[in-house]
Amino acid sequence: MSPEYFLRSLLLIILATFSANASNWLYLAKLSSVGSISEEETCEKLKGLIQRQVQMCKRNLEVMDSVRRGAQLAIEECQYQFRNRRWNCSTLDTLPVFGKVVTQGTREAAFVYAISSAGVAFAVTRACSSGELDKCGCDRTVQGGSPQGFQWSGCSDNIAYGVAFSQSFVDVRERSKGASSNRALMNLHNNEAGRKAILNNMRVECKCHGVSGSCEFKTCWKAMPPFRKVGNVLKEKFDGATEVEQSEIGSTKVLVPKNSQFKPHTDEDLVYLDSSPDFCDHDLKNGVLGTSGRQCNKTSEGIDGCELMCCGRGFHTDEVEVVERCSCKFHWCCSVKCKPCHRVVEIHTCR
Repeated sequence: MSPEYFLRSLLLIILATFSANASNWLYLAKLSSVGSISEEETCEKLKGLIQRQVQMCKRNLEVMDSVRRGAQLAIEECQYQFRNRRWNCSTLDTLPVFGKVVTQGTREAAFVYAISSAGVAFAVTRACSSGELDKCGCDRTVQGGSPQGFQWSGCSDNIAYGVAFSQSFVDVRERSKGASSNRALMNLHNNEAGRKAILNNMRVECKCHGVSGSCEFKTCWKAMPPFRKVGNVLKEKFDGATEVEQSEIGSTKVLVPKNSQFKPHTDEDLVYLDSSPDFCDHDLKNGVLGTSGRQCNKTSEGIDGCELMCCGRGFHTDEVEVVERCSCKFHWCCSVKCKPCHRVVEIHTCR
């Protein structure tokens, strides 16, 4: 092996590792004990940030609590969307927070990157609109009359600022070394797809004005969708994600569908490079907790059903008594009194 070949291979490994760990900043979601990120010294101590993110933290101290909220939003939404799947976004107290699952170019990693970049854009935009940040406020470019006859007014969400900050903070790892590796291209694409899930689902909210609610005229503003809507959109994109490989168009490196018969993906779609493991067995080294002990649905034929969730290993059935409120009555004035009702339910858990 020539020295040049060895050095080139080593550089590719380093770049791949650098890009693969680009979600380490999500560890911010675990730092509830830090309190508010209000001093530059705190930025140096934040686990999971690269130096350029530390510098951004120092220049944007007032925004960092929003970044942390965005990380928490992303993890919570990931766990909701995957609650009935073998991989359910379980987090670890190490880096990266999702284990080595996100260091591989799988569709699970694609979803994590997309929902994370969306989480930061959403949380920063929300902070702008609520007046928490001095650097931004409502989007004042949305004003005047509309072709539909209403007046733009109120506080439109400043999504442009939130998206720009997300691009600067979340994408910095890949852009620091140049987006030339296939994993860096994958990460950047999915980051942008996450932000598109907000941008393409902005909605118009209105308020009527007039005597006795006659709505003689109304004022409207642009608002972000609920983050649950963003999660739903990205989960659909996950289910239809495109397997890609790197190609060159002229001197530009791009990702194209691995199967040439598939139509090209759009900016809104999720893309992945590697097939996913089955997530059946406990493999802590790779951050896979397995499905042993997970609850399953005995009557479902879907992925949450016991046959698929338990990977054919079978399941245990236990009877558990639950206490619920029933026969509730309203008493004047002003209380509701209920009786405790006991019933036995079956709980199924994977072997």
